[in-house]
Amino acid sequence: MKTWLILAVLLACCGASAETRHRESRFVHQQGRYLVTADGKRLMLRGINLGNWLEPEGYMFKLEGGPQAPREIEEFFNELVGPDEAARFWKEYRAEYITEADIKAIRKEGFNSIRIPFHYKFFTGEPGATGGDGFALLDRVVKWSRDAGLYVVLDMHCAPGGQTGTNIDDSYGYPWLYESEAAQLRTIAIWRTIALHYRDDPTVLGYDLLNEPIPHFPALQQYNSKLEPLYRRITTAIREVDRNHVVIFGGAQWDSNFKVFGPPFDQNALYELHKYWMEPTQASIQEYVDFRERYDVPLWLGESGENTDEWVGKFTAVLEKNDIGWAFWPYKKMAATSSVVAFDKPIYWDEIVAFGAMKQGTGNAEKRIAARPSLEHSRAALRDLLVKIRFENEHVNPGYLKALGMRSP
Repeated sequence: MKTWLILAVLLACCGASAETRHRESRFVHQQGRYLVTADGKRLMLRGINLGNWLEPEGYMFKLEGGPQAPREIEEFFNELVGPDEAARFWKEYRAEYITEADIKAIRKEGFNSIRIPFHYKFFTGEPGATGGDGFALLDRVVKWSRDAGLYVVLDMHCAPGGQTGTNIDDSYGYPWLYESEAAQLRTIAIWRTIALHYRDDPTVLGYDLLNEPIPHFPALQQYNSKLEPLYRRITTAIREVDRNHVVIFGGAQWDSNFKVFGPPFDQNALYELHKYWMEPTQASIQEYVDFRERYDVPLWLGESGENTDEWVGKFTAVLEKNDIGWAFWPYKKMAATSSVVAFDKPIYWDEIVAFGAMKQGTGNAEKRIAARPSLEHSRAALRDLLVKIRFENEHVNPGYLKALGMRSP
């Protein structure tokens, strides 16, 4: 019996080693404090975020004082042109905002990766997701990225229930994810489905489980202790179907607080920080470098930017000096210089912005209807927006590219 037991253990170990070798022969994976490519070379991620595509944000449309969350923007457009026309708009918007030409340009400019923020509803068929077409949308971009030579990180920006309670996760004003077992089970199930779909695709580098969980608001930090246990549950479900891909854990308080983490519990993981509007110095990242040294795990900056080109350049240099890969924010937005490309404001857009800033609600319906742009102007504005976002109408921001060390076309 002892002989058979020893043999069984040896076979199990050999099987595990074979599985690990198979994974490492095809996929980017963790090796100590580094990510390494399929052929064992260290990988420094230099990427950009495809924000505003599958999780629109009001500020990227210059909707100052108006709707900010995806649901709010969708409801606003419903009000402007009606639900049927708005649904047609969003379908075309998703087809035009990110195209193969954009992906090729991102690679040509020198980036080696993209981060795709997405709304969970694209995998559940909820209203506003045109039938739960998440895989149809992502598969297209993954294929284009494979052809171009880019790695893809999938980022659940909007989780069921909401992981932040703010506009960026499309929630109802509170991070209900940590209070709702049903929301957690939905989150786990969606990630398991995504992992099952992409488990054999090396173009997908990894899964960014929750974007910027738990704000810095004192009243919400009670949920810090619930974050890593939820990461464990999601990771367990992913590992049931996919041992190939990197899992990515962002800290609490907008991905800035690593004190919520204990020793690493997965052997193919990446720890993510986000940093905005601080001094671009070594001191700003030293605590994360110390975390990496303590636990021998890789670090990645999943978001930064929204600042001057000078600031972006200084911070990029600090990250590179410390062997920290990055994905700045964002690739594209309206009438801005703090992005790789920008698109112009559509016709009549100032009317749209002014109307969006009015207090919403049915209680002041008469006043609101009287103040709204004409239906002709609203329709023209959204039609023109679909034209303005096309690749051929984008404007490259060379200063932003230069600050990131990329090439202008």
